[in-house]
Order: sequence, then structure tokens, then C-alpha cells
Amino acid sequence: MESRINRGIVLRLAKYLRVLHKLKGMGFVKVFSNNLGDAIGVTPAVVRKDFSIIGIPGNKRGGYNIDVIVEEIERVLGKEDRQPIVVLGCGKIGRALMGYSEFEREGIEVIAGFDVNPTVIDPEAAIPILPMDQLQSFSMERGVKVAVLAVPDGAATEVFERVTMAGIPGVLNFTSVDLKCSKCDFEDCATRCVIQNVNIGLEIENLFYLVRMQEADVLERNRVSLDPEVDPG
Repeated sequence: MESRINRGIVLRLAKYLRVLHKLKGMGFVKVFSNNLGDAIGVTPAVVRKDFSIIGIPGNKRGGYNIDVIVEEIERVLGKEDRQPIVVLGCGKIGRALMGYSEFEREGIEVIAGFDVNPTVIDPEAAIPILPMDQLQSFSMERGVKVAVLAVPDGAATEVFERVTMAGIPGVLNFTSVDLKCSKCDFEDCATRCVIQNVNIGLEIENLFYLVRMQEADVLERNRVSLDPEVDPG
């Protein structure tokens, strides 16, 4: 069944898990599909379908045992063990990510940072910052599967090539460069990269657009309601 899991389901499972941990912390033992659906903005039917895909049978009347579904979701998401990641680029954004406290709660551990600037290299730090040329040997030794790119835009492509050479398949890209593995297009990439591009500037621009659209919609509704000569139909 797990072969049917797509990115949308994975994202919802992660959201369910956050809600379930909060409910468990509040002393709840069971939860219903409508509770979880309301919490993350989907219908109860979507919750039940997601759970059936990962092998959790539906139970409309009795609800779901929180401990059971937490264990199953964590198994599917690979959260039984702490997930190691590395941060490439230890400037302001990189250091902020390295110090992000919520990673620990999510079962994620930043085990090292990498940079080309010798003034920031600090192998003895709590989270060691190492030279970029050690990325491949370190990642292979520690089994790193995900790297976070927080480098300047001009270095994004070169650093991404280092990541693929190091055999790291997962990349969370915080640069404004839209990265894509050219080798994967021809299906001859040994790494089989999975890239998530996070363009913060573009996301903010989209938010401004959505806010303007919402404001225009509110103004139009107000105009229609106040003007008796306007035919709303």
C-alpha cells in the first residue's frame, strides 16, 4: 500500500502527527477523523483515506487510538530514528536553521554545517562547521540523506553539484535559484535527487497578490451590498 503514498499524503501525515502529539500532551487517548480533518483543513473522508493507504483501518464510531496511529505514521515517515541533516552555507540563514529548536521535536538533527569561508570554520562547535571540501567524505560516513542549501545564489549550482557528488539525494534549497538535476532527466543519475525549492521572495510576492485579491473581493461585496441599483446576479 505504501507505494501509493505521494507527496501530498506525506505532507498531511506530518501535519496529523503534529496535531496528534499536541492531543497526546493534553491527555487525549483517542481521536476522530473529523477532529484531525478540522485541525489541518481537510474532510474526514480524506483523513480516513490517508489512514487506509498506510494500513490503518477506519473506525467512525470508536475513533482512533492516538498511540497506535502515532507509531504507524512515524514508521511511514521514518521517524523511529533521528534524521541527520547538514546545512550548507553558515551565514545568517544557515546559522538560524542550525539553531532552530523545532527540528529536535520533529526528530531532525543538524549534525554539521559546511562553508567555504575559513573564518567561520569551527570543528569543535556544538554543531561543527566544516570546510566544504569535506562534505562528501563526511556525508558518506554519516549516511546523510538531506542537505539544506543556504548559500549565496551565485554559489547555488556549484554547491548543488557537490551535494550530488556526495550522494545526498534530498535537497531543501533556500536560494532563489531554481535547482534541477540535469542527470535525472535522462534517468542516469545514481543519486536520484529530490529537490524542494523554497523561494522566500516569491512566496511573499504571492502572499501580497492574494491579500490584494482578497481586499478587492471585500470591496466589491461591500459595493454590491450598499448600492441598491447594482444587480448582484
